[in-house]
Amino acid sequence: MIQAALGVLLLSFTILGLVRLVRGPTSLDRMLVAQLLGTVGVGLILVLGGLGREPGARTVALVVALLAAISGVAFVRRYLPHANAGGKRDG
Repeated sequence: MIQAALGVLLLSFTILGLVRLVRGPTSLDRMLVAQLLGTVGVGLILVLGGLGREPGARTVALVVALLAAISGVAFVRRYLPHANAGGKRDG
C-alpha cells in the first residue's frame, strides 16, 4: 500500500516536472527539471525494486543518481559564467 502511494507521489512529481519543462523559459529551468526527473527515477527504481525484492535495484539507483549528479556538474561548467581571480569573465 505504501509503495502505491509513493508511486502516485512520484508520478505527480514527474507530471509537474514535465509541465515545467515545457513552460521553462531558460535552459537553467530545463536542467533543474532534468535533475528532478533523475531524482524521481531513482525513487521509482527503489520503489519498484522494493516491490519485487530485487537486490540489484540499489545498485541501479546509485548509478542513475551518479549520472544525474554528473550531468548537473557538466551543465554548470558549460553554461553558467565563470569568473577568474581578477573578476573578469573567461572568454
